[in-house]
Amino acid sequence: MRYVALLRGINVNPVTRVAMADLRALLDGLGHTGVRTHLNSGNAVFAAAEGSPDLIASAIERRITEVLGLTVTVMVRTAGEMRAVVERNPLEVRDPAKFAVAFLARDPDTEVLASIDPASYAPEEMRVGRRELYMYFPEGLRRPNLPPLLEKRSKMPVTVRNWNTVTRLAALAEE
Repeated sequence: MRYVALLRGINVNPVTRVAMADLRALLDGLGHTGVRTHLNSGNAVFAAAEGSPDLIASAIERRITEVLGLTVTVMVRTAGEMRAVVERNPLEVRDPAKFAVAFLARDPDTEVLASIDPASYAPEEMRVGRRELYMYFPEGLRRPNLPPLLEKRSKMPVTVRNWNTVTRLAALAEE
């Protein structure tokens, strides 16, 4: 089965630097095959025996800590789940560079989301998916208000990918 791994917070500063060659070697070392990385921001596509994406993510997190000495949150989705993320998008993609998906470690807490006043992050927009949030940032992704607000309120790890990356990862996972 094909999977996509999304690593949170790597390569954002010198302390969290991970070479993509090292990430590919690490995934190979876990027995995953056909490992490919996309960009330099912690995206990997690979094949593995069919299993729980959460268990695969935990194994990758442990291995990163053992081999690289970093504590990194990893979210794993199957190729089918990535395709569904693309197909279930409830918002218009006006500009792919300003549109993003926040991948959540677990199902969103609807009470937490309901408690966030849309005016507190306007003109940004958000819609809830299954284990992801679809977001539009008309002013760009450099300093959005919504992701930090979500992470603070939900106390759940979130990793954000722009729409171009999401659609490319879905396509790579299906190859």
